[in-house]
Amino acid sequence: MRLPLLRLGLSSLLLSVLMPVQAAPGWAQFGELKYPAGFAHFDYVDPQAPKGGEIALVPPTRASQFDKFNPFTLKGSAPPGLNALLLETLLTGSLDEPNTGYGLLADDVSVAADGLSATFRLNPKARFHNGEPVLAADVKHSFDSLTGPQAAPQFRSYFADVRRATVLGERLLRFDFARASAELPLIAGSLPVFSRQWGLVGGQRQPLDRIVVEPPIGSGPYRVEGRGFGRDVSYRRDPNWWAADLNVRRGMYNFDRITYRLYQDSTAQLEAFKAGEFDYIQAFIAREWAKAYQGRAFERGLLVKEELAHGNAGDFQGFLFNSRLAKFSDPRVREAIGLALDFEWMNRQLFFNAYTRVRGYFVASDFEARGLPGADELALLAPWRSRLPAAVFEQPVPLPPVTSLDPDSGRMLRDHLRRARELLAQAGWTYRDGALRNARGEPFTIEFIDNSGALGRVFTPLAKNLEKLGISARHKVVDFALLQKRLDSFDFELISSRIVGSEAPGAELLERFGSRAAAIEGSANLMGVRDPVVDALIERAVAARRRPELVAALRALDRVLRHGHYAVPHWYGSVHRIAWRAGRFERPRQLPRYYQPEAWVLSTWWASPANRVGR
Repeated sequence: MRLPLLRLGLSSLLLSVLMPVQAAPGWAQFGELKYPAGFAHFDYVDPQAPKGGEIALVPPTRASQFDKFNPFTLKGSAPPGLNALLLETLLTGSLDEPNTGYGLLADDVSVAADGLSATFRLNPKARFHNGEPVLAADVKHSFDSLTGPQAAPQFRSYFADVRRATVLGERLLRFDFARASAELPLIAGSLPVFSRQWGLVGGQRQPLDRIVVEPPIGSGPYRVEGRGFGRDVSYRRDPNWWAADLNVRRGMYNFDRITYRLYQDSTAQLEAFKAGEFDYIQAFIAREWAKAYQGRAFERGLLVKEELAHGNAGDFQGFLFNSRLAKFSDPRVREAIGLALDFEWMNRQLFFNAYTRVRGYFVASDFEARGLPGADELALLAPWRSRLPAAVFEQPVPLPPVTSLDPDSGRMLRDHLRRARELLAQAGWTYRDGALRNARGEPFTIEFIDNSGALGRVFTPLAKNLEKLGISARHKVVDFALLQKRLDSFDFELISSRIVGSEAPGAELLERFGSRAAAIEGSANLMGVRDPVVDALIERAVAARRRPELVAALRALDRVLRHGHYAVPHWYGSVHRIAWRAGRFERPRQLPRYYQPEAWVLSTWWASPANRVGR
């Protein structure tokens, strides 16, 4: 396309061997790309959006401080927004279709006919913030660094099936894959690319895990403004950003300045928002949304709140057990504890009936298991019959218990607790001497850790119900940095976690549920799932060439995980709840189908005329 033919001095015959087939400006895992070659811009942006102004917000995470600018190492906490704003990737997705990637740093991707490699050609206009061109050697350096021993282990897990990156020319490189998978070109294309100059001191390269105070030299729309650590971080838009007029970036990243403000808890966040310390916030707590997002500022129209529809798959959220621990190693114990959570009472008393119960790991999507396994699932599960409970084949997929107020329903809380006692007794835990004890006489205790006291009102009713079983449960609030350290080292018993729903689950499942990841510090397999059946089903999902194959594999995976009772499911909402300062922003008319509010706001909104003049 825009790049002249390779300057390798090779014969045309050798070039034909090196260059795979199916060259295109993007890649779709299943079916066709929505946008044709040469499209002008994504449908959900305004290509005429003006640049300027600023926005201040809080991250939708637990982060309360940061102590490094390197987002790729295990130790420490990097500031929110850094990856998305500083670093570009070879391909980028769109917010109105899943399983696709369009050229960003690469203007062409070619996938071999056997599916075992993908070749990317870099856009000659691509530039790092230091003015240097983005070259194949930089991409290889980024890949080698992130899959090396000094990077956080989850990167090696995520890129595990990408064997190597080979430079073929100044702006041409090939990724070789361990297997043929239609998803692997998208995984390779999602590699965050940084300059080889990052980490050089006096011409000597520092080890990746020794780079702390210097932000990555990226090619994204923003640069870090300032170098101080703490609870605020600002990003300044690069006026010479090379991709501003690229079709996949036209009309996007319009604010001159983006600032994240970090607070210790959600209460402090909300009060600071009302006081005018920042401009935008997303609400996650139904009670706060109903009771606290009101007052004079809202009544006078100074603050605006809105519930936005979306087409996302439902988020998975729940209390996660650390199944590595002996007391949580038996699925009957985990199931019993789940029977003590009375969601219906919580929804009435705490959530204003705003939520729906999470049923599984792919809730409200095509991938959610339902009823008995169908023929497509059985074909995947049957070879593992000896390793699976008979219930997987004979009973409908487990649903969270529903509590009724009808004493004749058999579904009152006391009925669930009676069943929980039976399960605990089967697992060797019986009530004696004032507590639930195992054969060695050790009492059953649970420590739930979190960095926010706000979850206390959710955990307390569960803890009271567990007391009726003889289990002593306590909620311990710790600093975010300590919480992250304990999660990275799997030093916890019970935690609360949220996984954003996806219309295209794939290789990240290896990191989340794979046996190998269970032993890797810093991995997302917090529950400690170690199951060859789970591993095999993930492999089938990752290798799927057609969407029906992916659906069958993920439904079977959901079924097996739910029979394992690794978590106590929470709840999810069907809308995004956001609030912002009135008069400061404008936004495109069309909402994308699949989006998270923070990314949508930062990438497609723009400052009002008054905002562009200044506060």
